[in-house]
Amino acid sequence: MTTQHHADLLEDLLPIIRAAGDVVMAVYRTDFAVRGKDDASPVTEADERAEALILPALEALLPGTPIVAEEAVAAGALPEVGERFWLVDPLDGTKEFISRNGEFTVNIALIEHGTPVLGAVLAPALDRLFAGRVGAGAFVEESGERRPIACRGVPADGLTVVASRSHGDAAALEAFLGGRKVAALKNAGSSLKLCLIACAEADLYPRLGRTMEWDIAAGHAVLAAAGGRVETLSGEPLRYGKPGFDNPHFVACGAA
Repeated sequence: MTTQHHADLLEDLLPIIRAAGDVVMAVYRTDFAVRGKDDASPVTEADERAEALILPALEALLPGTPIVAEEAVAAGALPEVGERFWLVDPLDGTKEFISRNGEFTVNIALIEHGTPVLGAVLAPALDRLFAGRVGAGAFVEESGERRPIACRGVPADGLTVVASRSHGDAAALEAFLGGRKVAALKNAGSSLKLCLIACAEADLYPRLGRTMEWDIAAGHAVLAAAGGRVETLSGEPLRYGKPGFDNPHFVACGAA
C-alpha cells in the first residue's frame, strides 16, 4: 500500500470515527442499561451501536480486509488475519463510560505485518480526536482546530507517569518505577493514556495487567506516529495478530 493511500485512509477514517462518537454520545445522554459479557466485562448499547456503524464503513474503505472488533469477537466472530487487518474497539473504557467521567474512547487502527501503521482515537465527551500515521506524524483535533503533536523528552524534574484508572495494580507499578525519577503520577481511562504521551502531556505508561490488541492498537499508532514506542517488558516491540489477541505486559514511552 502506498504512502498516499495510507494518507487518504487516515483522512477517510476521521468522519467514520466521529460518526461512531456521535452514536456513543447519544447513548451516553440516556439512562442506558449495562450488561455483562462472558468474561464479566461490562457492555452497553453504545459499544454495539458504534461497532455496527464502524464495520461496514471499514469494509467499504478496504474491501475484504479482515476486521477484528471487540464486540464481534465476544459474539464468536473471530476472522483469520493475514498481513493486513483492522483492529476496532468501539468503546474503550466502558467503566469510565458507565461512571460518566468522560475518559472513554472510540478506537480504529490498521495493522500491517504485525505493526500499527495508522490509527485514530476519539474521546467524544472531551472533544479530542487523536490520529496519526507512522512515518508521517500525528495530530489532535479539538475545539474545531487541528494541530500537530509529538512526544517530548523527559523533563528535568522527572517523569509524568500515567496509570489505569480502573485496572491498576499499585504494588506492581511501584515496583516497576523503583529507581526512576517520577515528578507526577496521573490516572486516566482507556487508550487516552497512550495519547497523553503522544501529545507531550505524559512520558510513561506501564501496563502491568491484561489488555487485548484492540484496546491499544489505535493509541499505539498515534504514539508511534508522534515519536514514541510500545514495548514488552523485555524491550521487544509489541506485535499484533497474536493468537487470541491478548497482549503481554508492556510499557509505552515517549521520545528517548
